[in-house]
Amino acid sequence: VSRDWSSDVCSSDLTIPAPHAYLSSDPEREAGWRELLGPGRGPRVGLAWSGNPVHKNDHNRSIPFAEFAHALTPACDFISLQKEHRDADLPLLADSAVRDVSALLHDFTDTAALCAAVDVVVAVDTSIAHLAGALGRPVWILLPYAADWRWLVERSDSPWYPSARLYRQQLGEDWGEVLARVRADLDALAGSRP
Repeated sequence: VSRDWSSDVCSSDLTIPAPHAYLSSDPEREAGWRELLGPGRGPRVGLAWSGNPVHKNDHNRSIPFAEFAHALTPACDFISLQKEHRDADLPLLADSAVRDVSALLHDFTDTAALCAAVDVVVAVDTSIAHLAGALGRPVWILLPYAADWRWLVERSDSPWYPSARLYRQQLGEDWGEVLARVRADLDALAGSRP
């Protein structure tokens, strides 16, 4: 991951949102991911459904894979962006259509290149969501009803990441409606492709 600090980004009169991404991925690693992933049957979607389990708010932001899988549609190719998976998720992940490449994710440079190789990132509020936003990649961020302050309130976009779309819980602890919206939008994304 490299920074792209141009004079306008570092100026004291910078406005939000910034006009472009402020991180970039390694082009060689990105090309390596594209070659490894091969041709897809639909849009490539990078996924991150859970964060660090010791995070103080993890119980609100992470989604068990059994529940998250309701957002998966056969119209897309799914790739896990997670380096680590929870034990309860492993059997379901192994039986799903999600490609697990965690053994090849050695650091954030690898993850950044993989984010750049997919069409959209769908993630809960974890470092992967922020990485995709900093790279300027299309990222759909799933937020709990009482989201972190940085996501503000009552909006579906973010001034920090112009490429982000926010999917907020409408009722506390109900991910079902959020995941249904994500699936519908993934189907629409797939349907818009030639």
